Parts: sequence; structure tokens; C-alpha cells
Amino acid sequence: MQSIGWTLIVKRGCFCSKERLNINGSRYTVRERLAQGGFSLIDLAENVATRRCYAIKRVTCHSIEDQNIALREIENCRKIDSEHVIQVVDYELVGQADIVINTTSTLFIVLPYYKHGSLSDHLQLRARKQDHMPEAQILQIFLGVCEGLRAIHETKPVPMAHRDLKTANICLSDSFEPIIVDLGSMTEARLQICGQSDAQRLQDEAEERSSIVYRAPELFTVKTYCTIDERTDIWSLGCVLYAMCYFNSPFDPIYERGDSVALAVLSGNVNIPEDSIYTEDMHELIKYMLRIDPMERPFIYSVIEQTHDLIQKLEGRV
Repeated sequence: MQSIGWTLIVKRGCFCSKERLNINGSRYTVRERLAQGGFSLIDLAENVATRRCYAIKRVTCHSIEDQNIALREIENCRKIDSEHVIQVVDYELVGQADIVINTTSTLFIVLPYYKHGSLSDHLQLRARKQDHMPEAQILQIFLGVCEGLRAIHETKPVPMAHRDLKTANICLSDSFEPIIVDLGSMTEARLQICGQSDAQRLQDEAEERSSIVYRAPELFTVKTYCTIDERTDIWSLGCVLYAMCYFNSPFDPIYERGDSVALAVLSGNVNIPEDSIYTEDMHELIKYMLRIDPMERPFIYSVIEQTHDLIQKLEGRV
């Protein structure tokens, strides 16, 4: 089942409609189409009563399995209570999908609308002017991302991992606070891999759900007997911090050249630009998260602690 990249959730398209939607008794007027994918689309809509704008995602489901996958995103959102993780405002499932008699259902999900778009959009705008974000601002936004990720990793009854953390899946609120979105790839964080079929299944899942230039090395070639945990997200977080400094993931240029991202990731070479305007402490924080061996990689608590220390150090310099 295809989903839409969240980068598109704020792209304005010319779409003239006065379509009315009724979701759980609340009425909405569709203003414009924000994004469209294989089986889902996202519209900008206004609540008729409150005049507030929302992003309404509608997913067409062709089977019970499709329905369960679509509903998983809502379940995942409801498990997490953090101002830095997206919250579902409302939802309604209309119809009943049945692959045998060829009927479909539609899941309507009402989500907050972020007019500033994603962190990826913001970095692309800055990249055009080579306008690097100041270190203090990067660290404040990054700390918010860390707090959102901590909430995901602390999910009860079992810790969860996002598995597709990237700048396109971090939206910016009106006050420029980061919000982690697209929880459809979220899964139990701690997995025991016992045998070749387990390893292959996880590898295939990662190929389908985790963006290649943010994907942790242990997900490229999953070992036959190993433990995978939430530190896959810490690798992605390191790539996010790198992108906040230099506009792209460290592995974007390799992907764009058509070279092997897997080889580059597994080599462990992360290129910090020679003309970097950032402190050595910032470079070290990036490298701290981009350790090849997941057992040497920190958990989110250590990353938050180091980020706090770096913010205090910077404030001391000023």
C-alpha cells in the first residue's frame, strides 16, 4: 500500500473545490489538494464551525490488511503523548474493505496543518542561499526532535522505534517547534533476530519503509542472529543533525551520484565539510550518533544530555 511523503503535506497545489466532508459529526470544507499518492491523498480543509484549518488524509483500503495498516498510524499516534509528536485530531472509517467481493473502505484522518511545512522544506530554502542555520538555533530545534523521539522510545507497554526518521518527517509548528510525523512505519523497537527468514523479513521491511539515506547500517545487512533496538533511530537522528548543518543527509550525495549508499554507510566514513562553520563539539555530537556498531551507539537519553551540555557551553561563550 503506497503512502504519501509528508514533505508534500504543505505543498500548495491549484485545486478548486468546495467539497464538504462529514467526519464523526464535524463538517469540513475542502480548500485545496496538498498531496496525492497511490491509495491516499491529503487535503487542506476548514472546520465549518471553528474555521480552523486541518490536513485531512484519506486512505483507500482494498483489503482488511490495508485497513489494519492504515489504522496502525492512528494507534501509534494515540500511544504517544508529546508536544513534539503529531496527534490525530479525529478519524472515521467509512465502508468495509473486502478483496473477495471487490469493495473498498476509506479511512479519513484529521491531522494538524503545519503551514511552515517540514524541516526538509526549510533546509531546501536555506540551501538555495547557502544560509546556514546558527548553531544555537539548530540545537534548540534538535532538542525538540530528541524529546519527541524519547517519547516514542518510552512507549508503553513496549518501547517503539520510528524507523523512518528524516527531515521530511519533521514538521515545523507556527512557533517553529519540531513535530515528528508519519508514524506509519513505527514498530516495536527491540527485536530478536533468530535465523535467516527473520533477518530477510526485517531487511525487506527496512527497504520498503526506511529512507535509504537515513537508514541505519544494521538494517542494510541484517545479521542472522542479533538484537535490533531503538538505536536504529539514533543513526537517523545523527543524519538529521548533519542535514540541519549542511542541508542534506551525509549520504545524499552518494545516492545522487548513483553510487552504493549501503557501501558508504557500512564504511563508516562521514564527511564533515572542511569549511564547516560549526564547533568541534557539534561535529563530535554528529559522529557520536553515527557509530557503525549499534551497541556503541548511545540511547536517546545520552544524546539529550550531550545536547543540553552543548547548549549551555554555547550560552557560556556568548
